[in-house]
Amino acid sequence: MLLGFKTQLKVNKQQRLLLAQHPGVARHAWNQGLALCQQVLLHNKLNPQDKIKFPTAIDLHKWLVAAIKSTLPWYYQVSKCAPQYALRYLSDAFKSFFKKSKGFPKFKKKGRHDSFTLDGAIKIDYRKIKIPVIGWLKTYETLPTEYKPKCVTISKQADKWFISWELEVNPKSTPKNQEFVGVDLGINHLATLSTGEVFDGAKSYKKYESKLARMQYLNRHKLRGSNNYRKAQIPIARLHQKIANIRKDKLHKITTYISKNHAVIGIEDLNVSGMLANGKLSKAISDMGFYEFRRQLEYKTQLYGSKLVIVDRFYPSSKTCSSCGEKKSSLSLSQRVFKCDSCGFESDRDLNAAINLKKEAVRLIVLACGLDSADTARLKQEEKVNFC
Repeated sequence: MLLGFKTQLKVNKQQRLLLAQHPGVARHAWNQGLALCQQVLLHNKLNPQDKIKFPTAIDLHKWLVAAIKSTLPWYYQVSKCAPQYALRYLSDAFKSFFKKSKGFPKFKKKGRHDSFTLDGAIKIDYRKIKIPVIGWLKTYETLPTEYKPKCVTISKQADKWFISWELEVNPKSTPKNQEFVGVDLGINHLATLSTGEVFDGAKSYKKYESKLARMQYLNRHKLRGSNNYRKAQIPIARLHQKIANIRKDKLHKITTYISKNHAVIGIEDLNVSGMLANGKLSKAISDMGFYEFRRQLEYKTQLYGSKLVIVDRFYPSSKTCSSCGEKKSSLSLSQRVFKCDSCGFESDRDLNAAINLKKEAVRLIVLACGLDSADTARLKQEEKVNFC
């Protein structure tokens, strides 16, 4: 199983300048290759009888060496891998566009998502790593030395540099305290388990929203692109990074606990992009990180020997009574306590939904595995599941 490892670099002034040159060259190669691809697409559209073959990553690199790199000497001050990988990523982006899985590639701008990829003679020591052209780079934490990466990606966030690569990890099954569990995501509480456990979200953006607004307000009259503007953008970027790190740390702790201690986890397939269209709740939903929560569960369940069951988004987990199975016709968001009109069952809204998600996950497991009547009866007895 492949996992990503990412850590911060401890760089000096000279290394910082050398690192900044690499994403600049990679960005230039991407933009030049994108401009050429646009010209090819335009020519083929206007001349359907005389079409030109769309360039591959190798074609783009040959063209870059012959037409661009020979005229710009600063291309030779950085590693050759930076523009090569940029053109390879550009070719992959166009493949995804032609398959209609992603949009048309865009031109890159300086200072936004600066990153580059290198390969070659890479060496890892206790707290430092050696990469081509740049040399040894120190880190703040101990590096895994048992696996040698083929390539590394260096990126910039705020004014800090990070290095990342893939690690080969063997999944390890952990002892489970609970066989089945349902997880309901919400705004008041990030995750409510069918066992009754409740996990609150970090709500880091809400905590630092006023401070962030104040910093952006003081920067409103500075000339965009000036030195004072760039200096003022650094603390703003640092605060954005702090908000994201607090949210990620909270999500990692919750998803790790759920994956390690539960064998089968049922979670709803939420339409997060559609939920963000709600102007009143979009800020709170973004601050919780629903998509990141599911993404982490998907790979951590494989890592710790659990199974993640995705329940259909149209399954009425909130409207259905977890005691008798009666379904309500309507249930507003303001009703935080679920009351069944049929059997009189009363429970917290999120807890009731989590129990229903657990029952639906068990039902889907039974259908997928094709269990016999004895196994189904045992699951009914242990988990008290009402099967349809």
